[in-house]
Amino acid sequence: MLTPWTRGGEPVTSAEVAVELTADVGEGPSWDALTQTLLFVDISRGFIYRFDPTTDQLTRTAFGQEVGAAIPTDTGGMVVAARRGIYLSETDGSAPQMLVPIDADDDSIRLNDAKCDPAGRLWVGSMAFDFTPGAASLYRIDVATATAARALTGLTIANGMGWSPDAATMYFIDSGPGTVRAFDYDIDTGNISGERLVVGTPDSGFPDGMTMDDEGALWVAYYGAGEVRRFDPSGHRTDTVSLPVTQVTSCCFGGADLDTLFVTSAAYELGPADLADQPLAGSTFACSPGVRGAATTAFMVGDTGFEPVTPRV
Repeated sequence: MLTPWTRGGEPVTSAEVAVELTADVGEGPSWDALTQTLLFVDISRGFIYRFDPTTDQLTRTAFGQEVGAAIPTDTGGMVVAARRGIYLSETDGSAPQMLVPIDADDDSIRLNDAKCDPAGRLWVGSMAFDFTPGAASLYRIDVATATAARALTGLTIANGMGWSPDAATMYFIDSGPGTVRAFDYDIDTGNISGERLVVGTPDSGFPDGMTMDDEGALWVAYYGAGEVRRFDPSGHRTDTVSLPVTQVTSCCFGGADLDTLFVTSAAYELGPADLADQPLAGSTFACSPGVRGAATTAFMVGDTGFEPVTPRV
């Protein structure tokens, strides 16, 4: 799946279709190491997908509300960031149990992207359905007290997150201003400090979801630009993955060796002419960019009392 070429000296890789779909807002990919499968969602339709790349088997669960992300847990189930809050569910997405409500009574807000830090601590962002600037927040979830602490407020679209290999730096995207920021990170407490800009507002598209590789570089999906762009920790762009669709949403590394980059996309509000020009819009893609990625950190269930019983796929 590796098709390298160059553009102005910058390496460019083309991606191929892994899962052909017309997802409205395909998003939130994560790699489940226990089952060797890819989890991703269709936010607006409330679907959770699980894909086995070795068999091409695809399963779908309707969650019953908008779903921003689904992340594997250390016990074999999944943690789900949905419209009303944080849930735990079985491996197939069934039998959800509310862990932490977040803005559950505010119909103008939904949860968006979510990620676990290297210690298994869950972070999740929010956004307004009408994209109101300043309405979104970034939350750090404390399972022991079933609370969500606001780490950042006044955001527009709280989106992608990632951590450096030594866990000393947290990266975060607010898609409203279109920036990637970095923070000093305390892995013991989850506290962030020392905010600084890493990647500024782009000339084309805007940053959406992201992942990291084991060299500490950032892989950022640029919605509207049809690309995933790789940046070193200083913010210098080093590589590009080119997609046959414009609305690229997020990415993660997976596969047995964590050397396959999976990329989700959206068909959101594309008209007939756009869909004719981009028949693969909403599909999930894959490529081999020549580096190993950071593993998806599973959510640590801990003392939640949740015991999944569904056999692993």
